[in-house]
Amino acid sequence: MARTLLLDLDGTLVDTVPDLATVLNRLMASRRLGPFSLPETASMIGDGVAVLVVRAFAARGATPDDEAVGDFSRDYAAHAADASRPFPGIPEFLRDLSQLGWRMAVCTNKPEAAARTLLTTLDLMKFMCAVGGGDSFPVRKPDPAHLLATLRLAGGEPGSAVMVGDHANDVAAAIGAGVKSVFVTWGYGPLAMGAGADVVASDLDELAVCLSHLVPVTLPDGR
Repeated sequence: MARTLLLDLDGTLVDTVPDLATVLNRLMASRRLGPFSLPETASMIGDGVAVLVVRAFAARGATPDDEAVGDFSRDYAAHAADASRPFPGIPEFLRDLSQLGWRMAVCTNKPEAAARTLLTTLDLMKFMCAVGGGDSFPVRKPDPAHLLATLRLAGGEPGSAVMVGDHANDVAAAIGAGVKSVFVTWGYGPLAMGAGADVVASDLDELAVCLSHLVPVTLPDGR
């Protein structure tokens, strides 16, 4: 079975905070609520659009109106890749893994359409054989069924897969699915969120070494 790499998107592959903050602040301004800085926005990311909006309103002592999530989603869908960029070295890293035979898929709580738009615009979609978004299935991370459904789309199996992410949801989903996990420290989640991960990686070189040990290449004779 081919090795399969499941990748979180926001904070793992791409720095999406600039666009998320811009769209979020437009939403807040439309409701006459105060804006958020980039670090403040980053601290609220990881559980999907609806939770982001709820957290933002709560931080301003308010409750989202019925149109708030839809307004945010429509605005973000049109501006998901205005200022978002892959973290340094990510395109080359994905290219190298592809050449080594890894199958790759994105498993994200971001809506699937926005995730695909972002990946396509940044020329990363060509490396992916599947995208499992936050609205692709009845559940989303940290529910392991989200990870397993994405893994099936990618044609992989839990025993030869690794989940890589920067949030506790990624680690929890992997543990529940029986999949090895790597927590990366360059994203938005504090180091404490990596508790329970098989490995913590601080850069792409370290991640590459971790992956080679977590799921070694199996030769045709089984060695």
